[in-house]
Amino acid sequence: MAWRIGVDIGGTFTDVALIDEAHGAIGVAKTPTTPEDFGRGVLNGLNDALAKYSIPPAEVTLLSHATTVVTNALLEEKGARIAHVSTRGFRDVLELRRSARADLYDLHQDPPAVLVPRHRRLEITERIAADGSVVTPLAEDEVDDLIADLRALEVEAVAVSLLFSFQNNAHEKKVGAAIRAALPDIPVFLSCEVLPEIREFERSSTTAVCAYVGPILESYLGQLQKATDSLGLPDLMVMGSAGGVLDVASVLGMPAAAVESGPAAGVIAAQLIGRQIEKPNLLSFDMGGTTAKASLIENGRVETTAEYEVGSSASQTRWLHGTGHPIRVPVIDLAEVSAGGGSIAWIDPAGALRVGPESAGAVPGPVCYGQGGEKPTVTDVNLVLGYLDNTSLLGGNMRVDFAAAENVLRTQIAEPLGQSVDQAAAGIRAIVNNAMAEALRMVSVERGHDPRDFAMIAFGGAGPLHACDLAEELDVPEVIVPPIPGAFSALGLVGANMRRDYSRTIYAPLTAVTPASLAAIWEEMETMGRDMLTQARVPAASQNILRQADLRYGRQAYELTVDVPDGSVTEDTVATLAGAFHTAHERTYGHKNEVEPVHLVTLRLSATGNLGEPRFTEGTGTGESLKGARPAWFPATGRVDTPVHERARLAVGQEIAGPAIVESLDSTLVIPPAWQGAVDAAGFIRLTRR
Repeated sequence: MAWRIGVDIGGTFTDVALIDEAHGAIGVAKTPTTPEDFGRGVLNGLNDALAKYSIPPAEVTLLSHATTVVTNALLEEKGARIAHVSTRGFRDVLELRRSARADLYDLHQDPPAVLVPRHRRLEITERIAADGSVVTPLAEDEVDDLIADLRALEVEAVAVSLLFSFQNNAHEKKVGAAIRAALPDIPVFLSCEVLPEIREFERSSTTAVCAYVGPILESYLGQLQKATDSLGLPDLMVMGSAGGVLDVASVLGMPAAAVESGPAAGVIAAQLIGRQIEKPNLLSFDMGGTTAKASLIENGRVETTAEYEVGSSASQTRWLHGTGHPIRVPVIDLAEVSAGGGSIAWIDPAGALRVGPESAGAVPGPVCYGQGGEKPTVTDVNLVLGYLDNTSLLGGNMRVDFAAAENVLRTQIAEPLGQSVDQAAAGIRAIVNNAMAEALRMVSVERGHDPRDFAMIAFGGAGPLHACDLAEELDVPEVIVPPIPGAFSALGLVGANMRRDYSRTIYAPLTAVTPASLAAIWEEMETMGRDMLTQARVPAASQNILRQADLRYGRQAYELTVDVPDGSVTEDTVATLAGAFHTAHERTYGHKNEVEPVHLVTLRLSATGNLGEPRFTEGTGTGESLKGARPAWFPATGRVDTPVHERARLAVGQEIAGPAIVESLDSTLVIPPAWQGAVDAAGFIRLTRR
């Protein structure tokens, strides 16, 4: 037999998903996340999974991992001690940033902490012009002093970002080579290697982020690789933010590509399921312990964006900037809100009920977990409302304290507001549902899409608990609950392809570029991509290349990315790009101007290695799924006795009328009174309004 394994670190649990390549059978193991040492939780999960399903390590053909190390290092400001080298006179580019603000009216808004303090921001004399010509030659006599300063500062990594190096990288390459020769144990990240694109601040920021998190990521992945090697497992692969896996060497060369690693895996799993059930238009909804994430899949394709800031509220919408560190790498276009099972409910000084952004996380967790939590959370709310088993979770492996959850809701929320416990719990649930519905609107309505044209695929440990309410709010016609929803992101890891993205700025009016010049740049990037895939032992027949271009109207300061047709680059290709841009602009912003000249800004290329797409099947039973009933609260009915089913015993074709609750090891599904569910041939639960 041959198995694929995916490991995803969540805020509360570390999930391990397994799939039998021959039959599509799925397995899952969950273990508590260990924030003090994430690697320990990963190894605990792997050992549990291999033992639970009696899998010899030699039968594992793919081991993929989604890591939060990069994001956590930036959020917690616990990155490496780095230096930043810039053209003389541009020392403060990381601190000056741009004038964008997340809140235009907040005069006291603080920008994020600068990753490199001023005394470690160094300069060197040189100057490249915007057209790539040399204005000031590199002062090579300053290089030795620069290296001496780096030694004295005891830095752990170096970022080098010289002006216009994306047009002419000769100076930057020479400085980088000298530092690497003199300090061989210090990683050096050059902007011309990391991001050869226009925009000085974003290029410098991306390079600095790579240097800031690189040593930590290298240490983490190095230790994890040694541990998995000792178990006899294959080489580790890491999920990238664009939705493809990378080998360890590739991700260490571009650490920023591992941002949003886990959420990306969930969207890829949704995409795979959509292809399997012939649902090309999907809203992906992932609710875990700390956050809820939404993404849109149209015509079977996942949208990506390079307009991303890590460590900020900017992930809530692509047009919100100024509160994080920009990274110009492709990231799956996600809207993320602080709304998860661990989100804490509280009353503000004005007496208004709030939920989040603070989360109980893995430690201490919700009050009902009995691990020291003292503040009411969304999980406590779902328990008190009757949606969760009032004695245990995880198939009986985790005892819960119903009385403690009810008491904390009464004393901290209900009594101060003069409400019953049910009213307070329902209010908390309504608030968190509203926040998550807003995330779904961001990726659909605000992107010019009608939610009524999409089905919602709901996953995460808490996703199926809230999915029908959100679908009701947005008028989404169908909800799909996939296999192992609580570990669904880990399932995406076993079905992802290899992917690495390349880019090159060539700023010019579209009418001024020649097909030959465009073809030459794409061919160079394609060579790099195919070399990477070949080194990862991906056969030539399984290698795919996607060419794209960033375009804008002449007087704009932002771009849209459009696909480039396959085949040779000709005059017709250039004309097709202009037409595709006009169409994309109208779809995104509601208007187009075909008289305005179109400018080419950046050429892009994605190199993908097809690792084989598995089919997922959920085990089904005889249909004798009813295991009892319990009182559950619904807005239209109040508390009513609600049938409780065991998902593993559901039969293909079985229908369940709401209200009902369906329990599984990793998640619980709530079917409201106005909804009904049916089990399809693959074992997925399909929900529609009655």
